[in-house]
Amino acid sequence: MTKKTSSKSPRKQRRSIHKSPLHTHKSMLRCRLDEFLREEYGLRNIVIKKGDLVRVMRGQFRDTEGKVIRVDYQKVRVYLDSATTTKADGKEVQVPVHPSNLMLVKLELDDERKAILEDRMVQIAEGE
Repeated sequence: MTKKTSSKSPRKQRRSIHKSPLHTHKSMLRCRLDEFLREEYGLRNIVIKKGDLVRVMRGQFRDTEGKVIRVDYQKVRVYLDSATTTKADGKEVQVPVHPSNLMLVKLELDDERKAILEDRMVQIAEGE
């Protein structure tokens, strides 16, 4: 199997994201785990999900923790309850954050996510 070629050009990188099908955007929503979760699950990153607790590592809201209230697959952005700004008319609106600027602090564990974590841990154990 040959590796898919990719460009270094930012314009072409952005275009490939916008033109790619929606189901491929899920892999772009990966977020790294903090060191405690990394030791517990043996994983470096995982797809972010509504209800997770994250810490913002870069940007305007650096060092703030918040709960994920919405994940936008189309634009590859995450909305947090603590990342808000005030508009000119006084309304509070959420600011979208890219998942590469976030770190997962606490996972929202449901049955589906537990199964995903177990499967990935088994795959890693078999690979070693």
